[in-house]
Amino acid sequence: MARHKVEICGVDTSKLPVLTNEEMRDLFRRMQSGEVQAREELVNGNLRLVLSVIKRFNHRGENVDDLFQVGCIGLMKSIDNFDLGQNVKFSTYAVPMIIGEIRRYLRDNNPIRVSRSLRDIAYKALQIKEQLMSKTSTEPTTQEIAKEMDVPQEDVVFALDAIQDPVSLFEPIYNDGSDPIFVMDQLKDEKQKDSSWVNDLAIREGIKSLNDREKLIINQRFFEGKTQMEVADEIGISQAQVSRLEKSAIKEMNKSVLEN
Repeated sequence: MARHKVEICGVDTSKLPVLTNEEMRDLFRRMQSGEVQAREELVNGNLRLVLSVIKRFNHRGENVDDLFQVGCIGLMKSIDNFDLGQNVKFSTYAVPMIIGEIRRYLRDNNPIRVSRSLRDIAYKALQIKEQLMSKTSTEPTTQEIAKEMDVPQEDVVFALDAIQDPVSLFEPIYNDGSDPIFVMDQLKDEKQKDSSWVNDLAIREGIKSLNDREKLIINQRFFEGKTQMEVADEIGISQAQVSRLEKSAIKEMNKSVLEN
């Protein structure tokens, strides 16, 4: 099967070399003996590894060339720090480092600006978290992380929250093959408890066209501010069913209001 030519940063990815395990070990020995050319061959021979990693970040909408360059930095760091004496495949060692480099780039270039001090606390907290997990095989609490760092727990929570990527309210989180459930469907909206729009006569007329179950769902979702999951638990159906009934009810209400 013919390979398609795809260029990233001017590199024809279809022509990237693939090194055998023995070639890799030989190049590492030569590089660690001071041979500069061996290092270059190791970088070029593992660019496919960078390509495989950046595919994980395709949904982010980031420039592929930028991610590739950042991934290459992670690759070079892993090459420079790899220990041949350890019984570990180079790819096993390198992939986490490449991913880490890309994640740092994405965090530092987040449109929501986070101070350097907060980022430092957050990154340190993540390192401590990994260390504690490796010791106990369980995920540590923020209190345990804060104690290990000797900083207030509130600082750790705030710092970790600050580096989280923003999520669209319209990002689908579940799809059973029909209507998707979005992030916004999982959220309570306390403002909806305000009765300001409940008194709108057009809305009241629209609700009259619904059956009892649809009226119950609309009332709990938009007048009482409950989540779809809470409504589902209360009336004994799945969240996907609540989502479908809610959308159907809103459609029927809109139709009724327009006709009136």
